[in-house]
Amino acid sequence: MRIVKHIPNTITSMNLLCGAMGVIASFRGQQDLAFTFMLSAAVFDFCDGLAARLLHAYSAIGKELDSLSDMVSFGLLPSLMLVTTMHFRGCTGWVIYLPLFLAVMSALRLAKFNVDERQTTDFLGVATPTSALICGSLACYIYMEPASKLAAWAGTPWFLPAVAVVLGLLLVSEIPMFGMKVAKGHKLLDVKRIVFLVLSVAILVVGIVLNAHLSLSVLLIFCLYILINLVVRLFKR
Repeated sequence: MRIVKHIPNTITSMNLLCGAMGVIASFRGQQDLAFTFMLSAAVFDFCDGLAARLLHAYSAIGKELDSLSDMVSFGLLPSLMLVTTMHFRGCTGWVIYLPLFLAVMSALRLAKFNVDERQTTDFLGVATPTSALICGSLACYIYMEPASKLAAWAGTPWFLPAVAVVLGLLLVSEIPMFGMKVAKGHKLLDVKRIVFLVLSVAILVVGIVLNAHLSLSVLLIFCLYILINLVVRLFKR
């Protein structure tokens, strides 16, 4: 029984390890590898909560470890991927450090989430993994497709900093965002979630047919997620 209660924390530690390895890969300019580590961290981040629920192995340490791991994998790593992308695309000067704003907002978001009892199944503001996967997939796609329009924009001093600022503000906003957690008593499938899932599958299929890199599909799917939530929020208001 003592071993069982450590399983979720072990999975969380793998999240942290993937984030740290992603940071190293990003500094080396290997954005595709960094993105792979980020995706792996996201899988571990999903599995640790699932394991904790299935094994009834909740702990205060686990909650803090999860936030610390997320800060590395979904706060620091995506920020650095944007910084190094600007560097390798020829940007110079202090402007290339502006995407670090996202790391600061990610820390604030994670701290806020830990003390906000309203965010149990759904979220207020964009979750850090969502923000991270948008940045990571964007940096990876620019790396894989250096002749693309997005890559050309990345060579300007405004595009990636603007992405970081917008996502950073969404992280700490009060905009409701639906979650996809499997939890007792939580209605998982409703109209907005079904629309999101159907369109996500369509994006993946089109990406495969067009032989586009996976990072482009991930980028479009998570941008779609934010767009659906913003539209729902607009109609509710």
